[in-house]
Amino acid sequence: MRRWLALLVAATTSLVLIALLVPLALLVRTVAESGAVSEAGGEADSVAVAVGTVDTEILRLTAERATHPVTVFLPDGQVIGAAAPRSTAVELASRGHSVTAAVAGGREILVAVQGAPGGTAVVRVFLSDAELARGVAQVWAGLAALGLVLVGLGILVGDRLARAVIRPIASLAGVSHRLASGDLSARTVPGGPPEVHAVGLALNHLAGRITGLLAEERENVADLSHRLRTPLTALRLETESLGDPEGAARIEARVDALERAVTSVITEARQRARDRAECDAVAVTEARVAFWSVLAEDQSRHFALHLASGPLLVAVAADELAACVDALLGNVFAHTPEGVPFTVRLEPAPGGALLTVADAGPGFATHTSLERGESGAGSTGLGLDIARRTAESSGGSLSLRSSPEGGASVILFLAEA
Repeated sequence: MRRWLALLVAATTSLVLIALLVPLALLVRTVAESGAVSEAGGEADSVAVAVGTVDTEILRLTAERATHPVTVFLPDGQVIGAAAPRSTAVELASRGHSVTAAVAGGREILVAVQGAPGGTAVVRVFLSDAELARGVAQVWAGLAALGLVLVGLGILVGDRLARAVIRPIASLAGVSHRLASGDLSARTVPGGPPEVHAVGLALNHLAGRITGLLAEERENVADLSHRLRTPLTALRLETESLGDPEGAARIEARVDALERAVTSVITEARQRARDRAECDAVAVTEARVAFWSVLAEDQSRHFALHLASGPLLVAVAADELAACVDALLGNVFAHTPEGVPFTVRLEPAPGGALLTVADAGPGFATHTSLERGESGAGSTGLGLDIARRTAESSGGSLSLRSSPEGGASVILFLAEA
């Protein structure tokens, strides 16, 4: 935008200067020609005064001392001074008409002197083209330099104005990108022209409104989840009254698991209302793969785990990343036959980390992005949606591909913390 504004200012300034300087340059040339003709006419008049009052020798000396080439055509045909042809303009001047005529290489100033002995004499002063344009080139060069300076100043001022407009716009774009990546604390400092200032205020108001709505939504989720505790408590009491101790223990274990899930939902909703979390993706991935390794051994599944060396911080809470890994590994166990191997790979990437879960199963029916509730294997599709939302909450993304073994490969990019 700065470049376009600079070009606009340069074009506008150039047009204005052309409209002013071209007529001024023509006027300078006209004034220079008029001055040269006026000076030559003065010399011609001074020589004309001497015609008929002095002898021929003095008249010759007077003509030779003149600044410009002077020729005197006497009525008797004698020519005194600089050699010059007797042109048609000279014949006209000999009839009593003083004229100025353009000739090859310049201009001749002709003054008719009536009353000379024997008729009308003619005094001719020759002006070359260089004398007619004396000083014009220097003035034109000065005008051109002045025009370039003015254009440069115009571009400089335009660039300063453009920077004053672009800087707050760039700040608005940066804040909008931060908001899109999940940083709801991002705010801009309104500045620039009144219109841009108003946009900055509107963006801050929008960010505040979004933050309030999300916080309200998470509180509602936490409240709804908390309401489940009452029927869970009643169910626990009913379980304790059962006569079968073994059956009661199994049901109570399920109730405990459900209560932990509800507690997790409440905790997660509360945490999402706070600042963005972070965790070590290496530690979380290693722990979840170790958890699933027991089931993998029971199903005779061979698996490979490739982890980056050292901690790898990503902008996702540990429990969210654990749920994401569980969802992806759960899909492997749910949608591939027993004995099908799988691979989990976590490696650093520019700006974050890549988490890849691949298997040698039948693969996806499609590699296009799936909406929430859709699945490439006939399931609810919520597992992939959990993984996608986890990646996007950090500012990353999810993609589906085919694994080298021909199965499914899910690749998550998690932005760095």
